[in-house]
Amino acid sequence: MTRDDHAAKVDALMRSLRKLRPTDYEMRIEAAMLAGTHLMNIALHDLGVTHVQTDALHAEYLTGAQRTKADLLAPGLVDLLYEIEMLRPTYVRGDWPGGEMAAEKAITLLEALRKRVGCHATTIGPS
Repeated sequence: MTRDDHAAKVDALMRSLRKLRPTDYEMRIEAAMLAGTHLMNIALHDLGVTHVQTDALHAEYLTGAQRTKADLLAPGLVDLLYEIEMLRPTYVRGDWPGGEMAAEKAITLLEALRKRVGCHATTIGPS
């Protein structure tokens, strides 16, 4: 996907996120992860870590060389998505208490990722 393709997906996901209630925490975390993945792909393409034909599906699926290059060129960038991804097992697929707070954390991380990448997609705004 191109940068514009990824940005369009981010924009659509951000608009959808604004429609969700705090009690929809599973969907909010999932949407944050999806939008974050598109943002990370924008950054990886812009940095020359990956090509437009090679999108990363998850932060944890980057090769060692890709992760190292991304960390050197944009320290902490991939970690933002990884933190969102780590919320999924316990709050989307699991039943731990505190899902609404976890979703707020995912949204905060997503906003930080969006600002780092420089994607001008719609912001999420208050939940």
